[in-house]
Amino acid sequence: MMGGLAIGQAAAYAEVTVKTVRHYHRLGLVDEPRRDSSGYRRYGSEELLRLVQVRTLATAGVPLAEIGALLDADAGQFTAAIADVERRLNDRITDLIARRDTLHRLADGDRALLPDRACAVLDMMRDLGFDAEYVAGQREGLVLARALLPGGFDGFLTQLELRLDDAGYVELTKRGWEAEGWDQNDPRIEELAIATADLYLANPSLMGDPDIMRAWIEASTKYALINNHGEVQAPISTKLTALTEARLRAAGVPVPRE
Repeated sequence: MMGGLAIGQAAAYAEVTVKTVRHYHRLGLVDEPRRDSSGYRRYGSEELLRLVQVRTLATAGVPLAEIGALLDADAGQFTAAIADVERRLNDRITDLIARRDTLHRLADGDRALLPDRACAVLDMMRDLGFDAEYVAGQREGLVLARALLPGGFDGFLTQLELRLDDAGYVELTKRGWEAEGWDQNDPRIEELAIATADLYLANPSLMGDPDIMRAWIEASTKYALINNHGEVQAPISTKLTALTEARLRAAGVPVPRE
């Protein structure tokens, strides 16, 4: 009867599982030892050394598909291969750190998908006393605007900042959100739309940079996606926006058409 270790003992000494040892055999990373007279495979020092070498490289991050060639390489090739593995590991580490940072931003709410300036606009809305649901809807609109028209996003934020600095706009917008509790045919909706359009006409700067408006006109489909987002949750706001824009168009203001 030949000496040596049973597969379970060899696996334990190499600090891997029996399943892992068999996987190494299937990949050709470790030769299967001969069977003894009882039909059991017995692992000698050479097989055990190879197991430890494979496990060490795998634990260090070397792909299993590359370990065989690495162990059979000369000293120069081995050093170069290890340097390449290290480079790839560093790339993975950089990627993982970026993912971790994204998770931290997710935990921080708005900052996962929006730049600091946009988050400051949302904070301004909260400080001005806007309803939490309204702010949540605005956040989604900002995310969409940034994705659909990235070149005009800063101008879009400037427009919002100007509007939030205007007491009349803030009051009318809050009333518009309160209108969600009104009937669809409530005449106050049209009155509110007229008041909002008149505010814009009296203060053209609130409508934003004309170049940004032209960009939205050229991207009317994208504009509609943002404008109608949340229509199910806020149908009165959607109607109010449509009435306001219709009045602005009638006054000659170039508002994007859906």
